[in-house]
Amino acid sequence: MTPALWSCLVLVLLSGLAASGFPRSPFRPLRKRSLPEGVVDSTEVYSTKISCKVTSRFAHNVVTTRAVNRAEKAKEVSFDVELPKTAFITNFTLTIDGVTYPGTVKEKEVAKKQYEKAVSQGKTAGLVKASGRKLEKFTVSVNVAAGSKVTFELTYEELLKRHKGKYKMYLKVQPKQLVKHFEIEADIFEPQGISMLDAEASFITNDLLGSALTKSFSGKKGRVSFKPSLEQQRSCPTCTDSLLNGDFTITYDVNRESPANVQIVNGYFVHFFAPQGLPSVPKNVVFVIDTSGSMHGQKIQQTRDALLKILEDMKKEDYLNFILFSGYVTNWKDSLVQATPENLQEARTFVRNIQSSGMTNINDGLLRGISMLNKAREEHTVPERSTSIIIMLTDGDANVGESRPEKIQENVRNAIRDKFPLYNLGFGNNLNYNFLESMALENHGLARRIYEDADADLQLQGFYEEVANPLLTSVETEYPENAVLDLTQSSYQHFYDGSEIVVAGRLLDEDLNSFKADVKGHGAINDLTFTEEVDMKEMEKALKEQDYIFGNYIERLWAYLTIEQLLEKRKNAYGEEKENLRARALDLSLKYHFVTPLTSMVVTKPEDNEDQTAIADKPGEGGHREWRPELGGLLPGPWALANYQPPQTPYYYVDGDPHFIIQVAEKDDAICFNIDEDPGTVLCLIQDPVTGLTVNGKIIGDKIASPDSQTRKTYFGKLGIANAQMDLRIEVTTEKIIVWNGAVQSTFSWLDTVTVTQDGLSVTINRKKNMAVSFGDGITFVVVLHQMWKKHPVHHDFLGFYVVDSHRMSAQTHGLLGQFFHPFDFKVSDIHPGSDPTKPVATMVVKNHQLTVTRGSQKDYREDAGIGTKVVCWFVHNNGQGLIDGTHTDYIVPSLF
Repeated sequence: MTPALWSCLVLVLLSGLAASGFPRSPFRPLRKRSLPEGVVDSTEVYSTKISCKVTSRFAHNVVTTRAVNRAEKAKEVSFDVELPKTAFITNFTLTIDGVTYPGTVKEKEVAKKQYEKAVSQGKTAGLVKASGRKLEKFTVSVNVAAGSKVTFELTYEELLKRHKGKYKMYLKVQPKQLVKHFEIEADIFEPQGISMLDAEASFITNDLLGSALTKSFSGKKGRVSFKPSLEQQRSCPTCTDSLLNGDFTITYDVNRESPANVQIVNGYFVHFFAPQGLPSVPKNVVFVIDTSGSMHGQKIQQTRDALLKILEDMKKEDYLNFILFSGYVTNWKDSLVQATPENLQEARTFVRNIQSSGMTNINDGLLRGISMLNKAREEHTVPERSTSIIIMLTDGDANVGESRPEKIQENVRNAIRDKFPLYNLGFGNNLNYNFLESMALENHGLARRIYEDADADLQLQGFYEEVANPLLTSVETEYPENAVLDLTQSSYQHFYDGSEIVVAGRLLDEDLNSFKADVKGHGAINDLTFTEEVDMKEMEKALKEQDYIFGNYIERLWAYLTIEQLLEKRKNAYGEEKENLRARALDLSLKYHFVTPLTSMVVTKPEDNEDQTAIADKPGEGGHREWRPELGGLLPGPWALANYQPPQTPYYYVDGDPHFIIQVAEKDDAICFNIDEDPGTVLCLIQDPVTGLTVNGKIIGDKIASPDSQTRKTYFGKLGIANAQMDLRIEVTTEKIIVWNGAVQSTFSWLDTVTVTQDGLSVTINRKKNMAVSFGDGITFVVVLHQMWKKHPVHHDFLGFYVVDSHRMSAQTHGLLGQFFHPFDFKVSDIHPGSDPTKPVATMVVKNHQLTVTRGSQKDYREDAGIGTKVVCWFVHNNGQGLIDGTHTDYIVPSLF
């Protein structure tokens, strides 16, 4: 199946204060023309160009921005581009006053070492992070001297996937100021010929769009140009604010006189296949639905709504059933039933009555559904020429019955035995998405995250529409024997209407006179073979369109597709096979200069008269990375922590009274809350049953206790960090650090500067400042020591606890901090002045709760335990009620260990 993935790009240009992340006040009136045209905070972005060249679905995109600092002193200028998760960055250059600083792609381990050297100087920045559903954000900033000019140029490439009969480039444009020369230019070359081409913008009226937009296509070429003038960019006739803030979308498709098309350039070929006009193959669908207690409320209602809509689209030739799982498993019918009007009406009644409660038994739910499909086929109760599909929806992890992910995966694999695909839909972020994806991929399906939002039901419907109309099953592509090598995936269980199969490879003999490609598959009525023959000389003549073709585009398309598929295979490989797949993908990534999960782009930029190093990394699903830039992926020495800079990626901490701070990556914002409990209370901060890690904190109070719980101050005076798998405990107090390895005890003082290492553990103590605890690559905590004047009449010394890397912790992690390690979403609206004019009040919707929150700030003390760095956040009142799961008293535990 071809996934529904669009080409997306979001361009955001920030300068000066805008780069600090503080939003413009909703109460401030629109600015009049008191500043020169296109100048914001003395920085003028005078040119922005997005150049897209698409050749045979392969998109080569270059984003170029030019700015000048018109101030009398140096200013920081930032460049933000949001690009598709499916894209690979291939180049970035920074040019200041004619001097160019290029990016270089290196193996991640090599880049990591270079990065660690920069970390030791406290001069680093991670450049790429996850952003929303389909995007990754590339950000770089640089100080520009007075009167100097800077040019940013980012290049990325991707293969456009066909979705519902069209290729789509989705560009979200946000320049943040008027730009004298703003242009989007897309040139499209398709050897099959372009059948339709359209472009539209959500942020501008059709009248204005018409004069700024030109689009045309003829034969093989298409062109879209969007050049709004300064007047057309204004949000109102007398405003200096830009209205360019929204979606710019380009869609197109190609002629399909033949179901297939083969293109050959410089010894590489690509084979596109998308037949039309075939009848749909009848399908047997089992929906396996999670109805556990965590699905309660909006999620189960949206699931019901989506299933009702899906039932409307079922064809009478189809067969279906519903399996519901919570702590136990139930089904609508004992076997699959045909989608007759009577059965569909009964199914609607069943769906409307689906309720949620109990635990999560994924294993038994899936095995019941698989068994039902296997039985239907064995007993011939479904049409012979039909295809089977199983679709599972869950919002959490298995916690009853067989709950080990690897065992569930084994059970499912043995039950399906390559007979039909499994599609896993993960609802929200509180689940092990890697497990769902791995299980789906090894059973010829895919996983899709369903985001907890108002449109979740539409997301579910949209996924079903992709698989609703299989036109062929058991699809195989065949080429002349001993004529090709290094083929990408060449067999597919299904071809779905509106999608496209793409196969690429290398020719052994570039001097062939002709080339033949066959596609075989089972249709609804008979078996079909589609043949495409290519005359090599005619092909060479037809592709001499050098104005539109960039470089060896088919070779780069082949490399892109090969890397993508090798990385997918690697997710379910082990041992030597896994290492071989990694090595092949890495070699191609380096050869073709792609930033993939195995490589990083090292960007060097001038900063304070010396070069500064930064890393462009590729995040994984949900923002998890194979290594994290904050600490270079490894625990730094004491010199690094002393100069440690707050990371750009998500982090979580508790410090002060005790203030809990949760940074939400997708929002570039933070949420904070306090916990008010009596001194002596021990709270669970982190608990991960998979890794065996637990972190608890004991509360202390001031020397003179306040009788008023509203005014009393409490802090963490002790922390207990335990790893059950290692039989390890670390007790951190304001005087000392005690490490137990089983029964063996080691004691250290805060007056020490020492690093302790053993297999899977590293502890670094920085005299009177902080300590870092790292459990291998992927779990790192920092404890900050706050020392008071010993004769202070009120305050004691206390501790702050910071999680700077948690991506190796499991999806089952919980606790006051741990529950937020999984990405989640929130929405803030109705911002208005509060009783304190410096602290606006707003309405927040989070975890299906509507809360009143206040804009405030806390401090991040990792860099300086005395002064701290201000962190702006939305404060949730009443001990985090509505934000944290359950109530805060649920997190009280009897002791540190």
